[in-house]
Order: sequence, then C-alpha cells, then structure tokens
Amino acid sequence: MSQVNPTIALMNARCSTRAYDAAPLSDEEKRAILHTTMRAPTAGNLMLYSIIEIEDQALKDRLAVTCDDQPFIAKAPWVLVFVADYQKWIDLFAVSGVEELDGVAHRGAPGPGDLLDACCDALIAAQNAVIAAESLGIGSCYIGDILEQAEEHAELLGLPNHTLPIAMVCFGRPTKPRRPTPHYEKHVVHKNRYYRLSAEELREASDELAQLHAPRGFGPGIENIGQDVYARKYAADFAREMNRSVAVWLERWQTPEG
Repeated sequence: MSQVNPTIALMNARCSTRAYDAAPLSDEEKRAILHTTMRAPTAGNLMLYSIIEIEDQALKDRLAVTCDDQPFIAKAPWVLVFVADYQKWIDLFAVSGVEELDGVAHRGAPGPGDLLDACCDALIAAQNAVIAAESLGIGSCYIGDILEQAEEHAELLGLPNHTLPIAMVCFGRPTKPRRPTPHYEKHVVHKNRYYRLSAEELREASDELAQLHAPRGFGPGIENIGQDVYARKYAADFAREMNRSVAVWLERWQTPEG
C-alpha cells in the first residue's frame, strides 16, 4: 500500500485493547477525545446521541457481569456508553408547542428509521472517540453486549423509552504488545449492485477464512468456518439474548409518551 500517511498508519495499527494500565486518563485527554467525538458527522446536525461516562466503580463492576462476564471492563480506566437518543428532541418538542403547528403531519413516538439515524450518529461518534484515543496512545475496546439484558441496563443507566445503548467503549493505556487482527478484504466491495457469491466462490472463501481465523483448526465436531461461526456466534446463547433484548429496546423506542 503506497498511499499511507500518519492517519492511515494509525488506523491500520489500531486493534482492540483489553488489558489496561491502571493509570487514569487525564482531564485534558478526556476533553480532547470528547471534543473530537462531537465533531463526528451527524444526521441533520441533530446529534441524535448522548454519551454516559461511567465513573462509579460499582456500576462498572456490574456492567462487567451483565455484559457477558468480561472482567476487563471493570478495570478499564475510562468507560463510555454511546446512546442512540431521540428522547432529548421528543422532550424539546413537548415544550415547543409543536402541536399548534398547522399544515404538519403530526407524529407520535419515533420510529425505526429514526432509530437507525440515531444509531448511525452514535456509532460514528464512537469511532471518532476510538481514533482520537489511539492517536494519544490510549487503546480501546467496543462492547456490543451493552445491547443485552435490556431491562437491567435500562434501569442501571436510567434510560428513558426513546433511547438505546448501541455501544459501550472501554479506554486505557495498553499493558501488552498489540497486533492488529487480520481482516478478510475479499468480496467486501461490490460494484454498482450487490453480488451474491456462487457455491464455488463460497467454498473458496470458506477455506481462506479458515486460514485467516482458525489456522490451528476447529474444535470437536466442527468441519469448516461456516459451522464454527454458526455455533460460536449466530446460534449462541448470547446472540439469542441480544435479539430478545433488541426487541425490547425497539418496543420501548416506539412507545408513545404517557
């Protein structure tokens, strides 16, 4: 790759960090990361997200349990939850006299399209935070499990109906050498239209993925990467809980204000 500048090099070297130095981030570092976070692109400049900074250690300890029992979460010096948020605009509408507007097709609760807009805003902001932190020598790790255990996480974080915790990110200085995880780049970019692989192409991709992700082979009863991912990810208990909880989040999101 010839066109590499310092920004591209930084992004290419970035990988998830799960072992952190105990030293806290400085206030200056946090301000710099958060400022860069809020410079992220946003739908209509509405900034359809909020960020919850987890400072309480007891709360962090509990999230380490509820987010699929990952102890490193409790040891992360800085933890941010990125929340897709239309509640703040719904609240503003309520005090703005919008019901008095003529010629407007009035709506109730936000819908799934609003949710996708808000999730995009929140995730783009989160990635800005991750890259800003990396530029300061601060590692990070996304925690998608914050979407699980919807009832408890809504209670723990005080989340109202028209919000959804789309991602949690842990930050801290790495204590171990890091090596970027290889990503499979074939068949990702399509030209003009979506292209579905043929059976032959799928078998070739399966062999290549196996070499990339499981060079030492698979566990008992697993014959290929498709079976491996299906058993470990797609049909796993955490995936079932994720989908159950997302259904709860969707119902909450689309429930009108009482």
